[in-house]
Amino acid sequence: MSKVAIVMGSTSDLPVMQEAVEILQDFKIEVMVDIVSAHRTPEKLFEFGKNAHKEGISVIIAGAGGAAHLPGMLASLSPLPVIGVPVKSRNSIDGWDSVLSILQMPGGVPVATVALDGAKNAGILAAQILGSTNPDLQTRISEYKEQLKEKVIKGSEEVRKQGNS
Repeated sequence: MSKVAIVMGSTSDLPVMQEAVEILQDFKIEVMVDIVSAHRTPEKLFEFGKNAHKEGISVIIAGAGGAAHLPGMLASLSPLPVIGVPVKSRNSIDGWDSVLSILQMPGGVPVATVALDGAKNAGILAAQILGSTNPDLQTRISEYKEQLKEKVIKGSEEVRKQGNS
């Protein structure tokens, strides 16, 4: 079974990144969570980035706020797909600094980037990457998407009933 690593720059990112943990656990995917700061623990970042694939990790989700170098640095070190989650931190410029730091990667160092504070979508994207070679997981993802559809249809029916009363 494949494993997804969810790393972030500090504990203040955990409330956002917890959504990725939860959705991956819902899909029954093994998750490893850690703090790996690009600026405060660069040695740990290099060690993790160079060895994650040797530890059974298949996808890395990296959340970071402010200058948000963590996803890009991991992508430069690892052969694994990296999904970046820009986090709106207290010292952020409305989150745009994080979004642009993760989004604007140079050619040859791709980072898939989700929306600001979009850790849930990062988890779903990681599951879809793994599901491309795992039919059981692909079925769970399809069932999840069907539940989303049913929720919207139910909401639509409720709204129409209220408007017609």
